[in-house]
Amino acid sequence: MFNSIRGEITQKNAGIIYMMTGGIEWEIHMPGHDISALPDSGAKTVVFTWLCHREDSMTLFGFANEERRETFLELLKVEGIGPKGALKILSGITQRDLETALEAGDITRLEAVPGLGKKTAQKMILALKGKIVQSTDKKEPPTSRYNDLAGALVEMGYEKRAAISALDRAASEIAEATPEAEKEALLFRKAILYLSGS
Repeated sequence: MFNSIRGEITQKNAGIIYMMTGGIEWEIHMPGHDISALPDSGAKTVVFTWLCHREDSMTLFGFANEERRETFLELLKVEGIGPKGALKILSGITQRDLETALEAGDITRLEAVPGLGKKTAQKMILALKGKIVQSTDKKEPPTSRYNDLAGALVEMGYEKRAAISALDRAASEIAEATPEAEKEALLFRKAILYLSGS
């Protein structure tokens, strides 16, 4: 129903952020690692979402990128793990550590995650081994300060991965000493040039 929300972060709490967009302030439940990846309150960003709709409640869950949301949805397929449990797991272990533990069948590492017992850890390994691609085999997602730029390029019609790649290339060519006020505009212009084949 909702793929993502673009807006201004109005508040960041433990496990929850608030975002303002179009005159509506959204309450979004997020893993701690994802909240840490977002910019500070007052900044604009994009959060990828998933809506849990039940008879007596609706809860909006958010993630820093699409890969994190996909991991969350994979966790929901494991018997005994609901949305709150999946959120707790993603808050208690980094994406890379989770992927490594699943691929290695490391029950001890998974049991170290708060609230995750041996039986559930075993179910996770059986259900998810080989289904969550290793972070080391994928291009790392862009840092949070590129989220708005990538989103703007996507809105202009460019493919997301191409936009991210162009921004990464542009960032590698911009001097570290460039003032922050100038850096975003320069990144954006360079990325468009790369995407247009110039």
